[in-house]
Amino acid sequence: YIVSDCDSVGVLYNTQHYTRTPEEAAADAIKAGLDLDCGPFLAIHTEGAVRGGLLREEDVNLALAYTITVQMRLGMFDGEPSAQPFGNLGPRDVCTPAHQQLALQAAHQGIVLLKNSARTLPLSTLRHHTVAVIGPNSDVTVTMIGNYAGVACGYTTPLQGISRYAKTIHQAGCFGVACNGNQLIGAAEVAARQADATVLVMGLDQSIEAEFIDRAGLLLPGRQQELVSRVAKASRGPVVLVLMCGGPVDVSFAKNDPRIGAILWVGYPGQAGGAAIADVLFGRANPGKLPMTWYPQDYVSRLPMTDMRMRAARGYPGRTYRFYKGPVVFPFGHGMSYTTFAHTLSKAPNQFSVPIATSLYAFKNTTISSNAIRVAHTNCNDAMSLGLHVDIKNTGDMAGTHTLLVFAKPPAGNWSPNKQLIGFKKVHVTAGALQSVRLDIHVCKHLSVVDKFGIRRIPMGEHSLHIGDLKHSISLQANLEGIKF
Repeated sequence: YIVSDCDSVGVLYNTQHYTRTPEEAAADAIKAGLDLDCGPFLAIHTEGAVRGGLLREEDVNLALAYTITVQMRLGMFDGEPSAQPFGNLGPRDVCTPAHQQLALQAAHQGIVLLKNSARTLPLSTLRHHTVAVIGPNSDVTVTMIGNYAGVACGYTTPLQGISRYAKTIHQAGCFGVACNGNQLIGAAEVAARQADATVLVMGLDQSIEAEFIDRAGLLLPGRQQELVSRVAKASRGPVVLVLMCGGPVDVSFAKNDPRIGAILWVGYPGQAGGAAIADVLFGRANPGKLPMTWYPQDYVSRLPMTDMRMRAARGYPGRTYRFYKGPVVFPFGHGMSYTTFAHTLSKAPNQFSVPIATSLYAFKNTTISSNAIRVAHTNCNDAMSLGLHVDIKNTGDMAGTHTLLVFAKPPAGNWSPNKQLIGFKKVHVTAGALQSVRLDIHVCKHLSVVDKFGIRRIPMGEHSLHIGDLKHSISLQANLEGIKF
């Protein structure tokens, strides 16, 4: 069944003014295919829509049937719930060892190493006996699960996680992430002078970024930057900045500070976040890749939040890695590893003939003129899928999970100027070993672009594939067989 986001049908009428009456909004939503409303709007106004002739009773019955069918499949009409397969589920079914291990694994995979000068990380239990753990997010619990989350089975904070590897000295450094004062920075500096290494856990929380709470800028809030810089200057050992936040932050100051050896982004890592952070810090887990572009602070002033255009234009920088042309703090897909990987193409097509499934008239008027074929004018079946085989060798001295990203860039022309992610694979490779992966590149899905008129086309010519540190070209030509001139 199809269900709405909460209150969205009400928003359709009350905020967006899509209809003149609430009954019209209820009728339009149900006739468009909505079966269940998250919220009271349909319950209040659907009967009026039927009585007013805006909606047939049969439309309501169909929506009800879809909803009740799923309830039947769940056994909700089979008698006493406790006698049914799902009738006795409780916390013990959620907090199983397997589920808690999955929470830890998910947190491992979400951590990204943004900077690692002179192999600051991983830390060593042999050299770093005492670690200063500093920052407003250094000993948090609920912050780690973000929002729209259930009740955690239990929390491992960053401080607790690091304490499993080394003796810790803890200082908050700030009163919360707002960090409005610097009264606690002096004590944090003292802690950093006493430790073999310093880990600063900074960032944001739901008081800064959440639904209905938009950030006004991309910098760390309050005096956080001052705390980081002063502690880094005072630290006796290597300094690691850990950023706990959902959105990107402009930490150019830390990226360019030679005293800050490493930067980790951990997102909101969940109930096992502290354990995962510690595992990555001490090399028990290998970090991954960045799923977003990190922009500099001035991006905010250059891009009105009321302008939703993607492509760059005069005075407008564009949005996302596909169209943005300006400088970045860290690019989409960036992420360092504790080991090194070499890529080799073992099998890759060099050219492909795109079949035409249309008339000569349509071909002349929609294809030749743009040096591209409309996706609607070819057969987008399995024969349009190209197999790409890549050998990944771990050339370093430790095992690691590697995320292979595959980008495509269309031929020169009036298309997207930047490369576009078309696939990825995550593989675990032990030191010195080799893993082979296959990636299926579908010509219609992955090598097509949408033009300025909203038409999806497959450009003819040389498409460039970026596979890790490799580049490979595939030449696409139109197959005119069957077209009668």
